[in-house]
Order: sequence, then C-alpha cells, then structure tokens
Amino acid sequence: MGFDGLVVVSDPYLQRRFTQADLRVLQAQYAALRDASPSGRLRIRDLPAAISRAATIAAKGDAEKENSAPEPDPAPSLTDDEWASVLKAVARADERPHLDASFELFLRVYAEMQLRLKVAGGVGSEKKVGGGIARSSSSSAVAFLTAATTTLLHTISESEKASYVGHINAYLAEDPFLKSALPIDPATDHIFHVTKDGVLLCKLINLAVPGTIDERAINTKRVLNLWEKNENHTLCLNSAKAIGCTVVNIGTQDLAEGRPHLVLGLISQIIKIQLLADVNLKSTPQLVELVEDSKEMEELMSLSPEKILLRWMNFQLKKGGYQRTVTNFSSDIKDSEAYACLLNVLAPECSAKPSAMSVKDLLHRARLILEHADRMGCKRYLTPKDIIDGLPNLNLAFVAHIFQKRNGLSIQMKQVSFVDGLSDDAQVSREERSFRLWINSLGISTYINNVFEDLRNGWVLLEMIDKIAPGSVNWKMANRPPIKLPFKKVENCNQVLKIGKELKFSLVNIAGNDIVQGNKKLILAFLWQLMRYNILQLLRNLRFHSNGKEIADNDILAWANKKVKDSGKHHSRMESFKDRSLSSGTFFLDLLSAVEPRVVNWSLVTKGEKDEEKQMNASFIISVARKLGCSIFLLPEDILEVNQKMMLTLTASIMYWYLKRPTSHSLDLENGSSCETSSTTTSDDCASESSYDDNTAR
Repeated sequence: MGFDGLVVVSDPYLQRRFTQADLRVLQAQYAALRDASPSGRLRIRDLPAAISRAATIAAKGDAEKENSAPEPDPAPSLTDDEWASVLKAVARADERPHLDASFELFLRVYAEMQLRLKVAGGVGSEKKVGGGIARSSSSSAVAFLTAATTTLLHTISESEKASYVGHINAYLAEDPFLKSALPIDPATDHIFHVTKDGVLLCKLINLAVPGTIDERAINTKRVLNLWEKNENHTLCLNSAKAIGCTVVNIGTQDLAEGRPHLVLGLISQIIKIQLLADVNLKSTPQLVELVEDSKEMEELMSLSPEKILLRWMNFQLKKGGYQRTVTNFSSDIKDSEAYACLLNVLAPECSAKPSAMSVKDLLHRARLILEHADRMGCKRYLTPKDIIDGLPNLNLAFVAHIFQKRNGLSIQMKQVSFVDGLSDDAQVSREERSFRLWINSLGISTYINNVFEDLRNGWVLLEMIDKIAPGSVNWKMANRPPIKLPFKKVENCNQVLKIGKELKFSLVNIAGNDIVQGNKKLILAFLWQLMRYNILQLLRNLRFHSNGKEIADNDILAWANKKVKDSGKHHSRMESFKDRSLSSGTFFLDLLSAVEPRVVNWSLVTKGEKDEEKQMNASFIISVARKLGCSIFLLPEDILEVNQKMMLTLTASIMYWYLKRPTSHSLDLENGSSCETSSTTTSDDCASESSYDDNTAR
C-alpha cells in the first residue's frame, strides 16, 4: 500500500510545469536545504551556497550507497554571474535578498535552471568519480535536483505510437462505449485526445488484467465534467499501480492534458503487461521444459517475464541449430536471422519462397519475417524498418505475441520432482502478489518479479527500509548485488533483522539465513510488519491530526466506526479487522460514502447476502476506493475471506486519504473522533505515491 503527500502551489505556471511526483521530490530537497541552514532559515541570498553545498553532500551520499571507498570530488558551483542571472530572472520585486526564500521561489529557480540546461543542450559532460558519476559542467551544482525529476526533454516514438494504436484498435474495437471513438488513426495524435476522459485507459487495464477495475465504477457518460474525468484518471493510475505499472512521475493532470510522452509510456506498460501475462510458470507450466534441475528452476522463477521470454527464444533457436545467443530485443535481432530460425522452428508449414535467409537485403529479409508471422496469425507490432532499427519495446511485443500464438513447448509437462514445489496455497500467492506490488510502488531502484526469490540477498529489503525509515540503513555495511558469496547475503539480511528489532518488530525464531533460504512464511511475516509500520508512521506523521501521538490498529478501527456512525449509519459497525460481517462489503461502502458521499452509487450496490452479491460488492469497493484516491493492492477474495491484514490496510488507506485533504480533520486518539480544521500543511512521504494527491493539487 502506498500514500502520497499533496503539494499545493499557487502559481499556475508552476502547476503546469511540474508533476506532483516532481513537486514532492523538490519539496523534500527544499526542506533539506532549509533544515541544513545554521539559522534554520533559507534566505534568498543563501540559495547559491545552499544548493552547491547540497550537491556535494548528495554526491557523497551516492558514493556511500555505492560502497565506494574514495571520497567524491566536491561538486563545482555556478559562477557568481550565473547565479545572479538566475535570481534576477525569477525573483519578483518584493523578493529581496535578505528575505526567506519561499518554496515557490525555489521552484522558479529550479525551473529556470532546467530551461537553461535545455537551451545549452544538456547537463554537460560526465566523469567517473569514486565509483559514481559527477557532472563536470558548471550546472553540476544542481545535479542533485535534476537527477530526481524527468521533465527536461521528452520525445515519443512514432513507430511505438502507431503500434500501440493498432493494438488498441484491434482489442477494443467491440467495446460498446469506445466503438464511436475507434478506430484511431495512428498517423495522428488523436490517441492523446481520446485518452483525456480516462475511459480508454481504464478499459485497457482491464484488457491487460481482467477484473482489475469494476467497470461500474468508471464514469462513462458521453460528456463528463472535470470532476468525473479526474475520478477516472485517479482510478486508472491506482489500478495501473495495482497491476505492476510504474507511475511515479505521472499525475492525473498529465492524463487530462494528454501529455504524449507520459500517456504513451503508460499505454506501453499496460500493453506489455497484457502481452507478457502468460510468460510465467503459473500460466504456462510447460516452461518447465526450459530447465534441467532444481537450481535452474530457482533461477527461472526469479527471472522477469522479459528474461524468461529471451530464455524461451534461445531454447527454440537451439532446436533450429542457431549458433548465437540472443541477449536482448534490439541489436541481437536487427539482422532478422534469429527471427527466421525461430519462425521456422515454430511454424515450418508457414514458410515460403524465397526464404528469409536467402535474401541479403536486411529490409527485404525483415519484410519476409513479418509475412511469415502473418501466415501464423500473429499481429504486426512493428514494421520491417523497426526490426533493423532494433526498437526494443516493439521487438519485445512481437516476440511476446509469437509466444502467445505458438510457444512450441510440450503439451505434456515434464515430470520432474522439483516441479512439486511450484504450487502455493491461494492465500500465500495473494499475499506475495500484494507485497510485490506494494514494494514496486515504493519507488526503489530494483523492480521485483518474485518476492520469495528477489528478496533473498537482502539488498531490496534494505532499499525498502531506507525508503520507509530513512537513515536506518548502514550502507557501508551493505553488500550490493550481484552477490555470489552466500555469507554476504546473510550479512545483508542480518542488518535487515537488526533494523527490524530496532523498529520493534516481532522477530522471534527468525535469522538472516531464513530469508536467504527463501522461507516464505517468515518473509511474508516480516513484510507485513514493514507494511504495517509504514502505514502507522504515515498516519502518525500527520502531526496536525494525531498531535504526534502513536497510532495503533484500534485507533484506525475506532475512527472508521465513528465516521460511519456520524454519517447516520448507526447499525453499521465492525468489531475488529477479522469481523466476518465485513465479507458482505456493506461496512466499507458505508465508510467510503461517509468520507465522500458522492463516490458511491448506491443503485449499483447489492445487499451482500449471497456469495455472488458479496463478490460484486467486494469488486466495487476496491475500484471505488481507488477512484477516491486510495493506493491499495488487495483482491476481492481478501474481502470475501476477511483477510485481517488487508482489512487493516484498506481502512488505513481510506483514513489516510481523508485526513490528508486540504480541508482536514484532526484526530482525537482517545475516542476516535475528529474535528474539522482548515490547513494547507502537507508532509512529504517518500515511501509512496497516491493518485488522489495528484488530482487535488491541480
């Protein structure tokens, strides 16, 4: 589960200039500069020295995390003339040098620097320093800022746009609501207009992972107002996170404005998830044919779908006598030789004269490859030129579609003993999924494909802890991947458990080696405590609401019951987070309606008495909560079975959203009551994202 901080700026230019993700990062940098000042104030005249000093500190921090022995060189500063020019360009008449630098002035300084970097054509040359990289241009004083945001230069691939539009036209052509808007002309930018109401993106998510969004929650009137569009965008972004998309730098306003690079990037991720949905052992157990022993099985389970696809491709190429190993979807297949061999192995009956390998011209050869794929019934995700240009995203899509159509694996699965360990019980599988998606939402550098495999070296756990409890990790004592020696992995995991004990986690009978060995029960137990700690800390950090007091599970329970009771639903109540009556879904619908009366369409709600009615309510609850702005990773089954952990995270997410609103409510922890106050105070929550905060700031 993840949450965001709402960052409000009054200047319309700054609202348009920065996404909420950018603003959160920059707000944290601004606060760090101010707190580092000896006087606790950040005056306008102090900005040059403060930013230069912060750049040097950031460089040292990066070197420490990289386990670099040498000290990095100090980051050079802008010249006095350059600084004077920047401040003159952005400071207003009433912003005198001796006055405090506001956050908005800080943003204007940063925006001006980005503009100058863009005009100059980049951030300058780079040189290796102590295992890291230091900028050697005069702009390097702001490297600690520019590295954190991604709004500098953006281009889109016309080939990718055309391919994704073709995919949308093919797969959503029969959708009742979208029929009037399709097909979209791939030669124009109309796709960025069609997505502005959020409906197409929500439908695309359901195409990738069916059932993710309860379509009753999508606003599908022909003419939507701004609020309704915003709800669709919020639902889209939170649902995209829930299927594994990375949406750190995308806000609802970006979708509303149809910003091409962000919209296309999101569409690309969603389509990729759809095409790779079967590239795993659970969906395609025949992939076991690729391995020979239990060690290879462990390796296969830890691979990303892209890596599994490469492994499958090389497995088939070996059958055809292909001598080279394909290691990427770009340079290794530019000459189409690998494609020619692959298609001949999978569908020799679809080959034709002349054969692709008899043709020397690469463009002609690539054209013959696509014609062969056409005869197999495969969709074209790329053109002959895209193949010889080595466009990785489109080549990946093409190979994934070939895998979907004809994977060439044995129908009768290989009977080997090490396959027995593949099956998990349903709850373990669901918990692994929830934690995996939550971890990937934290914004750490490592993307997780399998919790039980990817956490075993301890490094990802240290990254997570560093996000959730900043400063608690001793990076000098951490071992960075790749780690070959087992005891180095144990050292990382021992530090993880040491920090866990400092955070007062219950860690009885668990050792670092248990994580290294992939003990599922203990890994899930630790992750739950880390998630719960994150939730409670985020709520506690709303000091305006909690008065700095510790918040416990019972406080969340009391708050929820009080909100529902105050809304007039006197008979709706939960006794605990394992109250079996929660399976009907009615309490959570009452709670959602209590915090935002217009968000629940009661004509779509069932009584929750029969199993089918409970299923419908559970699905609706999750989509309505995401539409509201809650970033949650549970499944309807978690509500139906009253999974105590997921009930807590769902309730806490709703509570957090409610308390974070600009017109907020302070929390009385003695009786669970809240009183309305007016505040624009926000906090920076580096551990997570929440789409609602992106919405309301615009």
